[in-house]
Amino acid sequence: MRFHKSTVDLFVPNGTAPEAALALTTHLCISAHQDDIEIMAYHGIAECFGRKDRWFTGVVATNGAGSPRSGIYGQYTDEEMQRVRLIEQRKAAYVGDYAIQVQLGYTSAEVKDAANQGLVEDFEEVLRAARPEVVYLHNPADKHDTHVAVMMRSLAALRAVRGETRPRKVYGCEVWRDLDWLPDDAKQALPVSARSNIAAALVGVFDSQVSGGKRYDLATAGRRLAHATYYASHGTDQETALSFAMDLTPLVDDSSLKVADYVLGLVDRFRADVARRLG
Repeated sequence: MRFHKSTVDLFVPNGTAPEAALALTTHLCISAHQDDIEIMAYHGIAECFGRKDRWFTGVVATNGAGSPRSGIYGQYTDEEMQRVRLIEQRKAAYVGDYAIQVQLGYTSAEVKDAANQGLVEDFEEVLRAARPEVVYLHNPADKHDTHVAVMMRSLAALRAVRGETRPRKVYGCEVWRDLDWLPDDAKQALPVSARSNIAAALVGVFDSQVSGGKRYDLATAGRRLAHATYYASHGTDQETALSFAMDLTPLVDDSSLKVADYVLGLVDRFRADVARRLG
């Protein structure tokens, strides 16, 4: 495999060759930052954990620069913080029993530059090697610009390789905006109740963020619990934890479909539902 950055980091927890590890992949998550994977794609991690016929692979686009820091990390330089974040992501891959963890090392500015095709080509390289059945991306309604940019580059890559590999399902997942507003028939409710100890450990291992002032561990668990309880108003809870996702598969299958039109169509359905109830 050839990537555009010489600083790309390939970590295989069981020590096999990266190409062999990627070839095992059934579930793939492409995220913007370290710890996004563990928040948005625990469904895939849990589906694969301890299995020999299913394997989870994580891809992080950015290098961790500019991360907020306090406490013992307060005096870290940006270069030192990048190293901390890279190691934390490796730890998560080990805890989650990933096939391989890929960290591509781009800056946020590079990711958000639509003219920069290097990231798209790197995603294509991973997709061709992995040929995943299920892909987890950021959702297009996320409020973090870097998340949305990574999602757009990921969709471009998926469309480019769809003649060679086409996942049966592509999910747009929650991080910086919940998806409980989606109409229920458009909502992908992903059960994430399994192995709550592993789920907690995966988010908790990012100490630079948690003890640095962002309680992602508590917030992520709380959101999943709230989704499980508030998902159905007239039924008992079937899961103790749920994540919601947007189905992005149509955007891969039909490259003529504009992302904005697809997402705003769902927003319009939400608006119509509110208007109908108020009426």
